[in-house]
Amino acid sequence: MERHEMEAFLTLAEELHFRRTSERLGLAQGRVSQTIRKLERRIGAPLFERTSRKVALTRVGEKLRGDLLPAYQQVQRALADAAAAARGTRDVLRVGYSSPMAAEIVLKAADRFTTRHPDSEVRIQEIQLSDPLGPIRSGQVHLQITELPVDEPDLAVGPVLIAEERRLLVHHEHPFTRSAAVTLEDLAATTLITFAGAVPPYWQEHHCPRRTPSGLPIPHLVAGYWQDALAMVGAGKGVTFASARAEQYYARPDTVWLPFPHLPRFEYVPVWPRTGDTPLVRAFLQTIDEDAPCLPAHSTPR
Repeated sequence: MERHEMEAFLTLAEELHFRRTSERLGLAQGRVSQTIRKLERRIGAPLFERTSRKVALTRVGEKLRGDLLPAYQQVQRALADAAAAARGTRDVLRVGYSSPMAAEIVLKAADRFTTRHPDSEVRIQEIQLSDPLGPIRSGQVHLQITELPVDEPDLAVGPVLIAEERRLLVHHEHPFTRSAAVTLEDLAATTLITFAGAVPPYWQEHHCPRRTPSGLPIPHLVAGYWQDALAMVGAGKGVTFASARAEQYYARPDTVWLPFPHLPRFEYVPVWPRTGDTPLVRAFLQTIDEDAPCLPAHSTPR
């Protein structure tokens, strides 16, 4: 694939709207459509379903996005790092985040960090739930703020920065909306949307159990990305979990966020490779700790 084809496909896969895609890329809308059609002919299958009301990825399109996005991001980072090296400028610290709340912490810490370390630059990127530990292991990021549990021998884990109550997201006409309270046992009567990809089994079981406490199976349906899970809930295909504050970012008229205290809270922590405990990483972790004064000071990694 040529670079302009990758950019057109990945931007449309994110926006799911041809006009917004053309505006972001600075191209005519017809040029974007032509590029996508040419790519579909080469692959031999539609990448997007198009109607007068919406644009959606097909299964082939979802697979291509999942395979292509990490490689494209790595190429972009490599080009940017090479350009910085050619200019003889800044040290670059790449920081990942897996939720809007974590992004807020990272952005605030990045501003303070670059003020104190003017020769350094912080670049941030979103970590997909389908591959929560892949970017940090491949070196795409030096550290990330992500959900517990993380129990990996090669990764160090810092203190909890965010703790959020859990919510169960259901379609606004789902029977659960008429219940006084929804329990773990009730999940056997619905479908729980979970995530495909390189998700550790212990993480999956922690957030999306396969059985109720009495042993009843909980049906599962797999989504590739968080936005896909939201759309599936909105279409009445199943239910899923999120933190309470995420409703500020992802509220939809077709979805209700129900309290669900029967599973642990969502807790977000800094994670970094044990072999990557550099002065730059330590300085950034210290900055994050200062922005969370109510939490314990940064401690020895687990």
